[in-house]
Amino acid sequence: MREPPPTRHLLRHWREAVPQDRLAHLVRDVARAQMRALQVRLNAHGVSFGHWTFLRILWIQDGLTQRELSDLAGVMEPTTFSAVRAMEGMGLIERRQLEGNRKNVHVFLTDEGRALEKLLVPLAEDVNRASVRGIPERSVAMVRKSLLKMIENLADEEANPGEAGPAVK
Repeated sequence: MREPPPTRHLLRHWREAVPQDRLAHLVRDVARAQMRALQVRLNAHGVSFGHWTFLRILWIQDGLTQRELSDLAGVMEPTTFSAVRAMEGMGLIERRQLEGNRKNVHVFLTDEGRALEKLLVPLAEDVNRASVRGIPERSVAMVRKSLLKMIENLADEEANPGEAGPAVK
């Protein structure tokens, strides 16, 4: 008998094994399922999910240092260095130093890297549409508002450890 696809297996796990598990695990698993769905679409264009992450950042703010890119992507600098080197080899970005600052290397999109935005962003929008299919817009708005509040709460907790009240499951 064939094993169910990873996301089907995950769904069964949540419905049958751990329906009341911590919200953090559910959020993580939703993110993983979305990443997997996007990766399948990106593969058709020869782009990895890791490269997608950096491209998204550069489409918004081109010319960042590798350290800034690492911080915004939430990854370690060696990971960024490897990805940037690979993306440079693919012709998607170029690294250069700015005049007057020989210390920092900045990452810039090439025309080819910039052009991918029109091709790849619709794929991500497609995944988003698929993931909220059948959920009323009002509910999606509530989930978005709730998740943003959770980020705000965690940012406050990070800034002032131990000052938050008791957490709710």
